[in-house]
Amino acid sequence: MALNRVSQLCHEITRLWLQLKMITDDILQKEDGPLLAAQIGSELQKQFAILPGGRGINGHPVIFLPDFPAFSELPEEELQNVLRYLTSVPSTTASEVGFILIIDRRLDRWAAVRATLLRIAGSFPANLHLVLVLRPTTLLQRTLSDILFKYNRDEFKMKVVMLSTVTELHAYIDPGQLTTDLGGTQEYHHDSWISHRTAIEAFALMVKTVAQTLQAFGTELAETELPNDAEATVELLQEHTLKKDTMKTDLKVALSQGGRLLACINEPLQADAEYNMTQDEMENLATVQRLMGQLDETETAFDDFWERHRTKLEQCLQLRHFEKHFREVRPQLDVMYERLSGFSEISISPAHAEHVLRELSSHEERAYELIDLALSLANEGDRLIENSHYAEDSIRPKCTELRGVCEEISSTLRSKKSLLLRALELHHSLEKAFQWCEEGIFLLANQPVDRCQSQDGAEAALQELERYLDTAALHTITDHGAICCQYEAVLNPQLRDHIDKVFQKQSSVQEMFEKRRVSLKKLAAKQTRPVQPVAPRPEVKSPLSSPNLQRKDRRFSADSALCKKGESPVHNGSTRHASLSEEEENLAVLRRHVMNELLETERAYVEELLCVLEGYAAEMDNPAMAHLIPSTLQSKKDILFGNMPEIYQFHKRTFLKELEAYTDCPELVGRCFLERMKDLQIYEAYCQNKPRSESLWRQCSDCAFFQECQKKLEHKLGLDSYLLKPVQRITKYQLLLKELLKYSKGCDGADDLQEALSSILGILKAVNDSMHLIAITGYEGNLSELGRLLMQGSFSVWTEHKKGHAKVKDLARFKPMQRHLFLHEKALLFCKRREENGEGYEKAPSYSFKHLLRMSAVGITENAKGDNKKFEIWCNSREEVFIVQAPTTDIKTAWVNEIRKVLTQQLKACRDAKQQKSSDSASPNATSNNTSVSLSPFRQKNQKKQDEKKLEPNLTSEANSCPSPKQKVSSPF
Repeated sequence: MALNRVSQLCHEITRLWLQLKMITDDILQKEDGPLLAAQIGSELQKQFAILPGGRGINGHPVIFLPDFPAFSELPEEELQNVLRYLTSVPSTTASEVGFILIIDRRLDRWAAVRATLLRIAGSFPANLHLVLVLRPTTLLQRTLSDILFKYNRDEFKMKVVMLSTVTELHAYIDPGQLTTDLGGTQEYHHDSWISHRTAIEAFALMVKTVAQTLQAFGTELAETELPNDAEATVELLQEHTLKKDTMKTDLKVALSQGGRLLACINEPLQADAEYNMTQDEMENLATVQRLMGQLDETETAFDDFWERHRTKLEQCLQLRHFEKHFREVRPQLDVMYERLSGFSEISISPAHAEHVLRELSSHEERAYELIDLALSLANEGDRLIENSHYAEDSIRPKCTELRGVCEEISSTLRSKKSLLLRALELHHSLEKAFQWCEEGIFLLANQPVDRCQSQDGAEAALQELERYLDTAALHTITDHGAICCQYEAVLNPQLRDHIDKVFQKQSSVQEMFEKRRVSLKKLAAKQTRPVQPVAPRPEVKSPLSSPNLQRKDRRFSADSALCKKGESPVHNGSTRHASLSEEEENLAVLRRHVMNELLETERAYVEELLCVLEGYAAEMDNPAMAHLIPSTLQSKKDILFGNMPEIYQFHKRTFLKELEAYTDCPELVGRCFLERMKDLQIYEAYCQNKPRSESLWRQCSDCAFFQECQKKLEHKLGLDSYLLKPVQRITKYQLLLKELLKYSKGCDGADDLQEALSSILGILKAVNDSMHLIAITGYEGNLSELGRLLMQGSFSVWTEHKKGHAKVKDLARFKPMQRHLFLHEKALLFCKRREENGEGYEKAPSYSFKHLLRMSAVGITENAKGDNKKFEIWCNSREEVFIVQAPTTDIKTAWVNEIRKVLTQQLKACRDAKQQKSSDSASPNATSNNTSVSLSPFRQKNQKKQDEKKLEPNLTSEANSCPSPKQKVSSPF
């Protein structure tokens, strides 16, 4: 498990390790020469062949064979070793030009010269450009060499030039490139040359050894498994740090030796600023500088790699501490949640509500301390993620879980407290209303009857009643339905009875007050002076005299706002017609705008498809581009482009032309969509292939082939943007159809537009559903045998069994399973949604199959107690119950209706089959010649009832039902 985690989350370390390995591999390859000066030191000391460092006119390296009488006696192996070593010293570029070989045989005989040339011709290990021979100087030998050289020229098989004096040599090589022995000005010290070469090769060997050691240590670090506890992580970090320090010491030693070697090579320049280095000395200097540069580069790469590795181990230590604290806090949160959930939010009296509130408050402080601790741990996890922790995918869910549980605890605490406070508020309101009634009865009972007999006494008593009735709004409960609705969450049967009693008492008290008030008004009535009636004038009748007049006035005002001030009713009517005509013209203009957008975007879409097919797809078959196509992309054109050629041909040859036919009547374009709706289903195959195409694109997006094609097309966006065009196009159609439908109300083609919009949305739903279906894993059967997919969506699911374990039941009650449901015609699938990494289509979820219910054995309970978003799906006479919570009540209603429809269709089909079977049995043609079998009407009716009884439980609707407390809960998921 640790290896998998490292391989997934340490990509950066792998990259740095590969970079370090590439640098060290380069060092190991370059410094792996065939021979070293230290290995053939004795042969080099004989000086029968030297490399003084000079170059020919065209840059040919010069090897000088000085006069060596015993040359013919040299063993072949010694000669081969020295020549092979000398030819390996110059750079590859210089060696490829070809060497110039100078053979000094002025004191020798022609026979020795011939033998030397033949030996060199047969054994020179490199490209030989020219052989310059300083022939013997004695008269006889010179004469023989002149005659015999012309005769034996062809047997040498190389270009040989015979020279009589060193002066003739200067025609081929500049004197500045020759040693003093050959008449040149170059100083050459053979012992110094051997010493420098030995030191350079020793340094190169040291660099190689350091590179090998670093590579081995880097491999050890890269393959290290992350420990599973903090103590082991600390030990591993200390161990690796110690080894790293040793590696750094070796690097510093090598760099120090390289610095001393550079100083030694540059010593002549420091002594004489005008000193001219030979070509070989310059190459030696370049070699040492290159090795020093490689050491610096290796050290930098190793430091980067080590820093990343150290960071990984430190992050591993942080992760182990985080996981340890998480394991400590998480159970405490569960215990707290269980305790808080056990508090009742429904009280039977004010004293009971206050008692529960006090108990709840005693847990509140501890709960918030625990929440603070959990949130602090979650914030610590966020900081780890912000610092690019490699285990982000492991830390983030735990942080989310901690915050989710904290929110549940906070929500439960707030909910319980709020409900208890509301219950206490209701109790106080009821007590206040009851007290008001009692005080009202006391007031009525204590009004003196004798005082009320006089007019003044009656008026005083009436005012007293009026003042008390004015306080009713502050003390009584006025609406029984509203109060029950307002406090429904905290009501129990006792509280409902209490509310009913208070309302009855209020009604009785108010009735008594009303009777007393009527009596007092009669007693307080006075004889007043008659008022002279005055007939109202008709012309000043108020428009507010009746509600009907008010409504007429409002309508008149609204209508008059549409016409100009001072116009007559006739003018008003013509203005309305003009406005209507103007509105229709505006709608027609808007329809044309939408139609123009549809046609323009359609033409652009066709051109873009053609551009992609010609600029990318066709180029994959172009032999001239074959060398740019990576192996992972070869023969994958169908995967990358899907059925885009088919989509292009349909739009180019058919759909675009048919759309253009509706240019002048855009409101009728819905017919075009309806006629081609079957053809538009080709987009379903394209969308189903899109995840494979996205995956292939990500593997090859950086290859030279795509970059070259994009450069030729002069596209600012990459191919992936154009591969998304078909998905965007099929989505665009429904937006354009919605716009056209909005501006085409009442037109002839409005129904077609509406039907076309519904069909397009159906295609989009089918595409979406198919994308989800192909992401189901773990189902061993054939999904096509389950019938058409009707609905799919994510829900919270609890499971209950009559034979379950109590702990599992408690766990399921608090922790619902998140399941993605697929409703088919014949079955209901439960799957677990798994989000994938990545972007675009790679980020699409996958679904692990968990459970299947056959619709023929399913029943449904439309409402589950406690939440109007829940419903139940059960089978085997409620042996197995699935409580499903939808995200919203609308989604729940849609699913319940669809499941009911499926069950109803099954019941109808079963009844029809029974009736058909019964009619076939009753038919004379179906009876046997020997016996007559029939069912009596009573038996037929009885059989039909049994069939209905068998099937109709599947359609049961139990409002506010809940599982029995005796039922056990288990999770087959």
